[in-house]
Amino acid sequence: MTGSFEIATRGPGLYEFTREVADWVRGDGLLTLFVRHTSCSLLIQENADPGVQTDLAAFFDRLAPPSDHPSMSYLTHTQEGPDDMPAHIKAALLPVSLQIPVAEGRMQLGTWQGIYLFEHRTRPRRREVAAAMVPA
Repeated sequence: MTGSFEIATRGPGLYEFTREVADWVRGDGLLTLFVRHTSCSLLIQENADPGVQTDLAAFFDRLAPPSDHPSMSYLTHTQEGPDDMPAHIKAALLPVSLQIPVAEGRMQLGTWQGIYLFEHRTRPRRREVAAAMVPA
């Protein structure tokens, strides 16, 4: 079984789409999710306290600030805006695919775990996440 999810972003941050995936999975098997872009990532992360998402975004912004920040003056790929190369760096450090076991039509996520697209670019975008479910 294959499919995809479209996630509209409004700028940098984590966008949860656990419910959409949960409604899509069936039976038993292994779910693979893969984001089809080079400037965003996928994460399984806590979904109870929104402060977790805020802190993660702040950490990665400090780790890879915009290319017009003095600490990033060594970057050469700057033609697509000051947020582009830092977005590629973040996507290189974070997962772009996830695998989640599914049993009896339910993802085997922990109590406080959710699935997120982590947008690294500053302007709104439409992101596509490919999904494949391999039966057990």
